Amino acid sequence: MTNKDTHKKFDEAVEFVNNFTEPIPADILLKLYAYYKIANKNFDNPGSKTPLINAFKANALIQAQNLSKQEAMEAYVLLVNQEIKSA
Repeated sequence: MTNKDTHKKFDEAVEFVNNFTEPIPADILLKLYAYYKIANKNFDNPGSKTPLINAFKANALIQAQNLSKQEAMEAYVLLVNQEIKSA
């Protein structure tokens, strides 16, 4: 997949998730969060007022920290296709 194709598919997947109205399991949301942050090179601290949620988000980022921007976008698209669109 070319870089341009990856960006397009990533943007479409993000829009799909943003408009999805059914509940998404927490483990999937955390992975999507980490992939999204890495894909957008946004390494700010999680901004929740709940320390436990921040801990889960930080852990998800740590688990995905070795992914490149391209790999994170591809992982995001794959996860959306496998876990949300196919459900």
